[in-house]
Amino acid sequence: MHMTIKAGSVLALAIAAGAFIVPAHAEYTGPSVTGEGTVEAILANPVDDQNVTLQGNLLRRIGHEKYIFSDGTAEIVAEVDDKDFPAEAVDEKTKVEIIGEVDTGLNRAPEIEVDSLKMVK
Repeated sequence: MHMTIKAGSVLALAIAAGAFIVPAHAEYTGPSVTGEGTVEAILANPVDDQNVTLQGNLLRRIGHEKYIFSDGTAEIVAEVDDKDFPAEAVDEKTKVEIIGEVDTGLNRAPEIEVDSLKMVK
């Protein structure tokens, strides 16, 4: 059996295939420091879902997965999932870096939803 492909069909297939070839475009999607990068600045002008990276201490536990965090400028509630803690013990004297997002609420002060917590040595 002999199959004949018309030139117009080949051209149409080539154009259709070319429409799906798009140059790859990557962008940075990791955390960033916005504003002054301090708890004091976040509390002065909280922006919901603002990405933040802060260094300081978890001063005390106030509830299930809720801690008071301070970077020395002010204090804010940090929500840290138990699974996000490092293998080593963390106490109020342990310097940590938290990466997360600001979470503003209607009836409460802003908090930090922590995505990553690591010890700073």
